[in-house]
Amino acid sequence: MDLAQYLPLILMMIATGVVGGILAGLLGVGGGIVIVPVLDFALGVVDVDPAVRMHVAVATSLATIVPTSISSARAHHARGAVDLSLVKFWGPMVIFGALIGAWTASWVDGRWLSVVFGAIALLVALKMMFVSESLRLTDDVPRGVIGALPPLSIGGLSSWMGIGGGTLSVPVLTLMNQPVHRAVGTSALFGLLISVPATIGFVAAGWDDPRAPAFSFGYVNVLGFLLIAPLTVLSAPLGARIAHAFSKQQLSLAFGLFLFIVAARMLYASFVA
Repeated sequence: MDLAQYLPLILMMIATGVVGGILAGLLGVGGGIVIVPVLDFALGVVDVDPAVRMHVAVATSLATIVPTSISSARAHHARGAVDLSLVKFWGPMVIFGALIGAWTASWVDGRWLSVVFGAIALLVALKMMFVSESLRLTDDVPRGVIGALPPLSIGGLSSWMGIGGGTLSVPVLTLMNQPVHRAVGTSALFGLLISVPATIGFVAAGWDDPRAPAFSFGYVNVLGFLLIAPLTVLSAPLGARIAHAFSKQQLSLAFGLFLFIVAARMLYASFVA
């Protein structure tokens, strides 16, 4: 096997790890919102089958989020920004949603994973940039049957997108009258509850798929995990420190602008490129 052909992939994975880790701590997004589109592009460079390329990008992203979310959540918890009571309430439903999401995602074409990724990221970006921070749908996180829908949806859609949950749970929690810094910190811990079961699901789903690239364990690319995960863990605390230097409005705007750029690129690649 000629390792030289994987050099562009290796270099992009290294850069992705550093940037993804900083954004994980800064925005509570687990880094997946960066890792997935970059890995999708990088895997295309080395001619991975387009039918499974997005599956590999999503699965590998979820695997890297496991250590990253631990590092990020610890940093936020040290600053008192993790709502453990909410984690206990939402946790089981987030895990169940993640398992269902990983199972269903393995059955769909990779292009539709890209469409879902781009569409949801675009909606969240528009909300964070243009919807007033003072807008609230509820005075607090709802309980009961209705209260189960947000964590189930967050877990399932995050598995489809290869993200740690912050991309969805941060805006959802702010609409439920939760402070943005606490929403970001709590979302970092949700990343762990999503990434572990979802990663296991993608490993099982891609176990016998011959289209997966070299160095893969199911749909999880081990090379990507080994290169990206350590760098995201090391850089996530830096992002957390930066986050607490920003105001609520600045953090929301930065989050929205970044997501808009990523969403536009993914939708363009799905429908035009």
